[in-house]
Amino acid sequence: MASASCLSLLLLAVLASSASAQLSSTFYDTSCPNALSTIKSAVNAAVAQEARMGASLLRLHFHDCFVQGCDASVLLADTATFTGEQGAGPNAGSLRGFSVIDNIKTQVEAVCPQTVSCADILAVAARDSVVALGGPSWTVLLGRRDSTTASLSQANTDLPAPTSSLSQLLTAFNNKNLNPTDMVALSGAHTIGQAQCQNFRDHITESNINPTFAASLRTNCPASGGDTNLAPLDTTTPNTFDNAYYNNLMSQRGLLHSDQELFNNGSADNTVMNFASNAAAFSSAFTTAMVKMGNISPLTGTQGQIRLSCSKVN
Repeated sequence: MASASCLSLLLLAVLASSASAQLSSTFYDTSCPNALSTIKSAVNAAVAQEARMGASLLRLHFHDCFVQGCDASVLLADTATFTGEQGAGPNAGSLRGFSVIDNIKTQVEAVCPQTVSCADILAVAARDSVVALGGPSWTVLLGRRDSTTASLSQANTDLPAPTSSLSQLLTAFNNKNLNPTDMVALSGAHTIGQAQCQNFRDHITESNINPTFAASLRTNCPASGGDTNLAPLDTTTPNTFDNAYYNNLMSQRGLLHSDQELFNNGSADNTVMNFASNAAAFSSAFTTAMVKMGNISPLTGTQGQIRLSCSKVN
């Protein structure tokens, strides 16, 4: 009887551990020991060629994890018989870096055929992009597998919009088990990258923007036309991953409405002030939040597959 109950407890423990996806930093240590170095050198080359690519790769990982979890569903291209996520409002005409990921996947496949998932490549490339632009490093947990499905509808509902209010941002992140500090820290990814005029045109005319900053933006983002004209999300150090984003917010120089919402007499103000004055606090919160985000509903074990090509299912 005792051994039977021990066995059932053991079975419960096994079931519990398989249910709470066990990602591991050493996942490829024996199956593909050169995976991480291969990804890193490819990311470094891409970012050296175009600094903005670092932000684009980081954003791909974010847009992947917020829809169906970190399963590389965002990389699946539309076909005649398959609708992916790339045509969703938050993704269409702005997601980029697919060719860089394809190039990395080709290099990794050459070293270790059908071993390293596209989902893991996205997670590692995001970290390596941040490091390449002068930001903090963190240990990426690995072992995600790739989805055979995607969700256009979830991409349209679950990714926060540039027009989001503070409460909408808090809800969108809370829905993914990310707390207010995680949300403010992850928003700090806007210390790099650029946004299109159509996503900040309305904010230029709002009351909580520095008038000089608004005037400078208007030259490249007129009231009509120029929808895809770009402006840096961090006007101070656009290609350096630092905490300048938060200092910009404190001087009402947030590019997007959703950026300035973080410092607009609301519940996030104190966190913004802390990150603005304490770069180490930001780095610590950002890396913690990245690990949490990378752990959203991964496919593990025998779930999903290891795609041979990131843009299509096997």
